[in-house]
Amino acid sequence: MPLTLTLREKQSTFVQLVAQLIEYATRHGYSMTFGEAYRTPEQAAWNAAHGVGITASLHTKRLAIDLNLFDSEGVYLTKTDAYLLLGIWWEAQSTPDYTCAWGGRFSRPDGNHFSLAHRGIR
Repeated sequence: MPLTLTLREKQSTFVQLVAQLIEYATRHGYSMTFGEAYRTPEQAAWNAAHGVGITASLHTKRLAIDLNLFDSEGVYLTKTDAYLLLGIWWEAQSTPDYTCAWGGRFSRPDGNHFSLAHRGIR
């Protein structure tokens, strides 16, 4: 039977997984910078009202991060397809206790988004 992780336990797991994702990207010739990690509930509500996010964003729970990906020449990669290798790796880290979700699979693809599902939100 799956263990039920608390929010804090999920947050700790998420941080460790993000560190591993960054190491994985580096081993494959990429570099990264942080995009948005924490988002206030007020910002999430504003984003939702303007059609660029959802009110229940996992960024407000510290369970999502947007990462900016650069190739070996330092070129910023903005297209979702550029994140596919990382997205596949991220999703493969899911266990019976938690689900790793990649924004490249969202109905409105968001390739630089990596999250840990919580209460049905990915």
